[in-house]
Amino acid sequence: MNVLVVDDNPTNIMLIREILRKAGYTGIHTVSSAREMYEQLGLNRDGTYTDKRVEPDMDLILLDMMMPEIDGLEACRHIQHIPELRDIPIIMVTAIGDSKTLAEALDAGAVDYVTKPVNRIELLARIRLALRLKQEKDWHKERDRHIREELRLAARVQASVLTEPYEDEHVHIHAIYKPSEELAGDLYAWFPIGEGKYGVMILDMMGHGVSSALLSMFIASELRNNVMSGRAPHEVLQQLNAKFQQVHMSGNLMLYYMTAIYAIIDVEANTIQYANAGHPPGVIVMEDGRIENLVTTGYPVGMFPTLDIETKVIECTGEYRMLLYTDGLTEAVGEDPDTSAAQLAYLIQQYPSSDASPWKELFDTPYGREDDKCMVWVHVKGTGGVTA
Repeated sequence: MNVLVVDDNPTNIMLIREILRKAGYTGIHTVSSAREMYEQLGLNRDGTYTDKRVEPDMDLILLDMMMPEIDGLEACRHIQHIPELRDIPIIMVTAIGDSKTLAEALDAGAVDYVTKPVNRIELLARIRLALRLKQEKDWHKERDRHIREELRLAARVQASVLTEPYEDEHVHIHAIYKPSEELAGDLYAWFPIGEGKYGVMILDMMGHGVSSALLSMFIASELRNNVMSGRAPHEVLQQLNAKFQQVHMSGNLMLYYMTAIYAIIDVEANTIQYANAGHPPGVIVMEDGRIENLVTTGYPVGMFPTLDIETKVIECTGEYRMLLYTDGLTEAVGEDPDTSAAQLAYLIQQYPSSDASPWKELFDTPYGREDDKCMVWVHVKGTGGVTA
């Protein structure tokens, strides 16, 4: 237990140190000015940072209010502006007992005060209270640190299930992803499923954070088998809806659901089969400039016990690009989904590479309430193997 006593009067220092010693406190440090206090706390004498910033091992400061050069109020305010020091409880020691001055001491950041002449019983009681509050605050800080570390680990686990970029002579598929928090509810995946077909999915779990991330991880565990089964897009989403219903808890007041697009790109048949479960419309830009939108064909996954959804087919010949995205990207280009789809189609035409700066700006520039931002970029080179 380390206690720092700051007072320019040696008699007051001797008195307080003796009270603390008899009460069983050890680690008592004493200084006679605010500048010496700064040094004791790892700062320069003028209160600026040293080259090496460390959190000082100090549990309590007893600070005299009236001191020459830098008084206790100014010193207390300065400490409150330093992140590494602001959690050290400060008890102001003052000979002035008027309520206005004492209120100033509390406004400056002191947790309590004692008046001179110092009463032993009162001083020890206020010290015990201040130390108890600090112990609780330290416990919460450690708990928060542990939670943040667990979230960082969980984020790495979540990132590990995301599909790596894929390229062959027919297609090039990759994603750009920027979660708004450590854990996110967006998920994407793609798989070659044989005979010139590629399954591509993007989904957005309601909300973001721990609950959405856990649900998206559950869906991810079911995704590959459903896609590789060769079922039509609407059947894959219906199967995921059935799995989603398994995690619904009876009596749960929160309705969880996800929007999703699943598309099967067939480079031999020159088609895209897709089903859209309440997701922002995907965009396809053809080689001849024709634009197709992957509009909604059913309700979101998980909203109802059964999913009423259909598969649609789009004819796609030659080279084209398909963009799937979540609503975090929609909000970056415009609130209206249809307007956003048109704007994204324009960007694809003007900037056919996802490395172009306008695409990066959509992810790097904040737009109002931040949400997870994700886009899946599919470049179909055509059956002739056109290069990117």
